[in-house]
Amino acid sequence: MMTVAHDIRPADEGDLPALVDIYNHYVRRSPVTFDVEPQSLEQRRAWFQQFAAKGPHRLLVAARDAAILGYVGSHRFREKPAYATSVETTIYLRPEATRQGIGAALYERLFAALRSEDLHRAYAGVTLPNDASERLHRRVGFLPIGVYREVGRKFGRYWDVRWFEKAL
Repeated sequence: MMTVAHDIRPADEGDLPALVDIYNHYVRRSPVTFDVEPQSLEQRRAWFQQFAAKGPHRLLVAARDAAILGYVGSHRFREKPAYATSVETTIYLRPEATRQGIGAALYERLFAALRSEDLHRAYAGVTLPNDASERLHRRVGFLPIGVYREVGRKFGRYWDVRWFEKAL
């Protein structure tokens, strides 16, 4: 694994075009997201509005020079109030930014930011097969808790999703 210097900071609205570009790469080419159509800037702006600088729902970016390399976020796990102390996480990196420790660094910074929040658990879903994402999630302390079999259909086939849990 090659490590290259990068900065991690809270995302701002100016990052949105890069975040859309990163996400849409996976929409078009991968089953890791179950969106099947690329997202517009306006669609992702609505998604972006759920995050804040403080509180349990954060969005962080990794940047090198002016380029966004990837992002990690924590968002509402479920709608019902009793789930409020749980979050679901999301992480996406530019393909050329993988295997450099950026994903782990993003997650570690996110978890550090969430330590002061009233949170109990974080959850992450990984579409299978995805050895790199499974390794990343285990590396930062997630444990596998089960598999939803053939839960999503994309690219003409069904995909399993392994769910991971991390105590916060």
